[in-house]
Amino acid sequence: MDLSVIATLYQSAPFLEEFYRRMLAVSAPLFREIEFIFVVDGSPDQSLDVAQALQRRDPRVTVVDLSRNFGHHRAMMTGLSYAKGRHVFLIDTDLEEDPAWLEPFWKQMQAENADLVFGVQKRRKGNSLERWIGAAFYRLFNLLSDVKVSPSPTTARLMTRRFAHGLLQHRERELFLSGLCSVTGFHQVAVPVLKQSKGSTSYSFRRRLTLAVHAITSFSEKPLVAIFYAGLAISGLAGVMIVRFLYGLYFHGISVTGWASLIVSIWFLGGLIILFLGILGIYIARIFVEAKHRPYAIVRHVYSESKEAPR
Repeated sequence: MDLSVIATLYQSAPFLEEFYRRMLAVSAPLFREIEFIFVVDGSPDQSLDVAQALQRRDPRVTVVDLSRNFGHHRAMMTGLSYAKGRHVFLIDTDLEEDPAWLEPFWKQMQAENADLVFGVQKRRKGNSLERWIGAAFYRLFNLLSDVKVSPSPTTARLMTRRFAHGLLQHRERELFLSGLCSVTGFHQVAVPVLKQSKGSTSYSFRRRLTLAVHAITSFSEKPLVAIFYAGLAISGLAGVMIVRFLYGLYFHGISVTGWASLIVSIWFLGGLIILFLGILGIYIARIFVEAKHRPYAIVRHVYSESKEAPR
């Protein structure tokens, strides 16, 4: 098998037929043997029906139906475990990412002997606020983490079999695909692309914020180190103030006044304590999740011409 095309399906019914035609048109001249792996991530629309119709028409199509919605990155990793190709192309089906990107990705991979070629948006889609929040997240992530990722990466990425094998060795349950790809290593090349916008997204602000928290706490221990130094600084400042107050009281007869400032200080320190406990709680929760060793996703059924048992 030369190429495995992996795509997750969530509210993808309106786009799937066109995506399949365009993907086949661009991949057929480049690769002799092709397979399509569509992972239905608990989609509430008719994505499964459309994918099954494609599978009945084309034996190269495999449909992996998950038991519920597990999330975009988990669904991609599940699809990756079914891929048999010497090269793997991950891409979204909503046509914001152009299937035609495969050709320049493939040429770049051959030219630079790369193991991973991925797209980086020339300009982030969305309004000014969404673009600013996205750019701020990647700056913050790269500031806090020893693992550096390119700003504004796309889902679309072409990888070799050995890179895909290395990526699958990561077993953490809270996934940040760009971070995992970066930490996997090998020779990686970014290609500037222009991503289209369909005007809506399944990623709400709350989901984006959750993903950001998971990403940072997965790849950085610096928030924990910052807590230590903040506590050290506050304790040092408190010690200095105690010495100052005692000096003023015993040598100059100055009494400590100012109940308002005292209450403000208590509230300030109380807020810091709650914040620090919250950060510690996030890391403890991650340990709790990882210790249970739950699977990425649970597969309900695999629709395929292959006689191989589902994994």
